[in-house]
Parts: sequence; structure tokens; C-alpha cells
Amino acid sequence: MSRYTGPTSKINRRFGHNVFPVSKAEERKPYGPGIHGPTKRRKVSEYGTGLNEKQKLRFMYGLNEKQFRLVFAKAKRLGGVTGENFLRLLHTRLDNIIYLLGIARTRSAARQFVGHGHVRVNGHKVDIPSYTCKPGDEIEVRDRTSSKQLASRGTEENQYRTVPAWLTMTNDSLKGVVNRLPAAEELPSDINVQLIVEFYSR
Repeated sequence: MSRYTGPTSKINRRFGHNVFPVSKAEERKPYGPGIHGPTKRRKVSEYGTGLNEKQKLRFMYGLNEKQFRLVFAKAKRLGGVTGENFLRLLHTRLDNIIYLLGIARTRSAARQFVGHGHVRVNGHKVDIPSYTCKPGDEIEVRDRTSSKQLASRGTEENQYRTVPAWLTMTNDSLKGVVNRLPAAEELPSDINVQLIVEFYSR
């Protein structure tokens, strides 16, 4: 399945979860999509529950199925808890860190920002959104007028968003630092990652 580019409100309504920022369409229709309106949904099977959790997380980070499986396979090869490794690998992607630092309003916008070559990591241009950041990495917006303007607009729009403790952001210089890897309690808690592990282990 390719990356989703359709209406985000439909995905949020489908899962009953804010995978994407809430839109006015959801405020008007706070129930699942479909022509029958707010009717009672059928009970979801165990397989369907795992599939839904997997799809929620995949849509949240903007990955296609092949990319998502590759990240999961990498997480399985690491020592420790597979679910935590999986979330940590997704959470330390460069595009997600740009989003968490408040430089972009959404993860989709962050992915585009990185892909267009506006970011430097440790002094080198990096235009790969899936680049995995490590503790000590310094992330900065390139010293170009267009890059600075886009980043400044993003930080202004997101000035009330709290930057996680494992990251440090300096708005004046548009630079961020990865202080450490996120702890288990700092990973997304609204996703049952164990169901995803069981789904892929079938």
C-alpha cells in the first residue's frame, strides 16, 4: 500500500483516534465514516483489532507498508523489548524529530521539509526523512533564506507545543539536539504496540 494522501478526517473518524490533526469535518461528524451515519459498528475480531492498531501507527508516521515492515524487522533484531524498540525507531526518525521540535506543524510537513533539503545533521545536509537520529546529534535548519523562513513560520505556529525532555530546541538559532533516546514512558502511549507485535508474529 502506498503512502496515504487522502482526507485525514476520514482516517481519524475510521479509527476514533486523532492520527492526524483534528479538522472541522470531524467536529461536524464525530462518528465513523460511511453512508449510514452514526450507526452501531460490528464487533471487531482479534485480527481486526491488531490490524487497526498497525494501521493507526503506520498512518501516524506516514509510512507505507513495506517501510513499516522493514522498521519492524529491524526492531526484532535489536536486543530488548521488540515493541519499545519499534516505537523508538519510529520516534527517532529525522522527520518525526523535526515535527517534535516544532519546526513543522505536522509529520507530513516535516517529511516534506526534510525531503526538500532544508535540514543539516551534524553539519551535513540530510534529505532522507527516515534517517535515524542518535544521542548527541545536532539538527539545524540550513542557512538559506527559504529554509529559515519556513522554519521560523513553523516555530511561531507551534510556540505552545512542548518539546520532549529528550530533545533540546533553540528557536533563535533554529537548532535542536538529541540529548538521549526517548524512555519507554516518553513513547506514544495511545497505541497498543503489543497488538502490532502479535499481528506481525502470526
